[in-house]
Amino acid sequence: MKKINFKSPLGILLFVILPLVIVLAFSGIRLDLTKEKRYTLSDSTVKVLESIKKPVMVEVYLEGDFPASFRQLQNETKFMLEEFRKINSNVDFRFTDPIKNRIPEDTLMAMGMQKSILPDEKEGKITQIEVYPYAVVKYQGRGISIPLIVQQNNINAQDQLRKSIENLEYTLASNIKAVATDERKKIGVLVNQDELSPSEFESFMQIANENYQAGPVIPKNTKELSLEDLPMLKQMNALVIAKPRKAFTDGEKLILDQYIMNGGKTLWMIDAVNAEMDTLTRSKKLMPFPVDINMTDFFFNYGLRINPALVKDVKKYALLKIVTGEINGNPQFSSLPWPYFPLGIAENNHPITKNINPVKFEFPTSIDTLGGKKFKTKILFESSERTLLKQVPNYVELKEIASVDSLGQMERPSTPKIFAVALEGKFNSAYASRIERKGYPNFKSESPENKMIVIADGDLARNKIVKGQPLPLGIDRLTDEQFGNEQFLRNALDYLLDDSNLIELRNRNIEERLLDRYRITEEKAKWQWLNLLLPLAIIGLLGGLFFWLRKKKFG
Repeated sequence: MKKINFKSPLGILLFVILPLVIVLAFSGIRLDLTKEKRYTLSDSTVKVLESIKKPVMVEVYLEGDFPASFRQLQNETKFMLEEFRKINSNVDFRFTDPIKNRIPEDTLMAMGMQKSILPDEKEGKITQIEVYPYAVVKYQGRGISIPLIVQQNNINAQDQLRKSIENLEYTLASNIKAVATDERKKIGVLVNQDELSPSEFESFMQIANENYQAGPVIPKNTKELSLEDLPMLKQMNALVIAKPRKAFTDGEKLILDQYIMNGGKTLWMIDAVNAEMDTLTRSKKLMPFPVDINMTDFFFNYGLRINPALVKDVKKYALLKIVTGEINGNPQFSSLPWPYFPLGIAENNHPITKNINPVKFEFPTSIDTLGGKKFKTKILFESSERTLLKQVPNYVELKEIASVDSLGQMERPSTPKIFAVALEGKFNSAYASRIERKGYPNFKSESPENKMIVIADGDLARNKIVKGQPLPLGIDRLTDEQFGNEQFLRNALDYLLDDSNLIELRNRNIEERLLDRYRITEEKAKWQWLNLLLPLAIIGLLGGLFFWLRKKKFG
């Protein structure tokens, strides 16, 4: 019998590839050969999974007969959870068909699940399929429902599916971490500077309390932050300052400076100009004026300057619904462009802003980045190239809606203006060489690795109130639009407080490798016949060759 050469193609197949395939099949080991490593869990996810000490159950409501697109999401979700279970057996999952199991729709809605209706074509007939693309993470008697589909407007179904798969690891890992973490991080909301009222800030607090423990920070002397408040501030992992209108004292600035130097994260939403839409709606015009909160030198220390001039974006703007006529006593409404409400559209793929709806700003000003600092400054949102600046004090009139791109009094064209920035790195104290440092116990001149977000709009986190009830953030009840304010602020909190760096998973990109649909349609019959006849031809050819060799040898 002839020996098989180990170095021959047949030898490599039999002695190398085949044993390797068998070992991988029985061991469960998988090799990720994709360019973007889409089937490899990140170190952050592995760290989160390894920290779970008690059972976690993920119940996925993606079971049933779905169109191909949802089967792909189903398979990707199942694969991801199988990988989670390999890292930690405390993480388990099951797939449930809510329709087959006859779970009442009211029950599903109470769990935060909204039904999706999908068209399905079979044998020329189009039917509708009900789908609940959600998962519920359960841990120690508590749970949370999470959408598996990215909620983003004005994208097609293919892009929505791709972005959902890109976001899948972050969605599952971050929510498992949130539910399975027994000790939640604390967020303090400063209440002393005439900030947003509790009713205007209620929706933000609901967001913050989903994964964290949020509450007010009220100075003990009811006048200003002082050294008496240090024990309370030390308990806060992050501090939110939303639309302060009362000036900060020098003592308060020192305390905030040292809060940051000791590792405290901060989220600033600042109005440098006082302009309220309610006033404009009532009187058809208003006189915005600068608001000085005595923080110019504070932000200058971080390489930022917030300018007291309104930004008008005549390219990226929200619509304003106003009365434009009357028929038989009935007012007629129209939705017209309002440049004082510019839209923040993600253009830099930052994990905070990626895959979210446009964010609605209301009468924002702008932020200048001065540079010359050791830490990183990342722009989150900025206006378009068609930007106008309106200096204040100056009139804003509702009739400007008729000619949004014309120059008014004290207005000038400008380059794109920054609405929001994120800072990260080691910060230096503004008081390192000042005498005030002697009045603060255990003064620090430099912070550890830290983060800060500054937004030049105090109304970004303000919810509307209808009949005494707060609306979700980003809902415009007049135009019925859903903006991305809620998701932006949720991502901002995760960015500030995410020690495991899971937020970076939102930057994962999956390259689409799509077939040419035109060629599929044009060449469908050719490839069907080729796939049918080619194997038969090969078998026939090999059979004929075998018969000829046998006849030649033995005939």
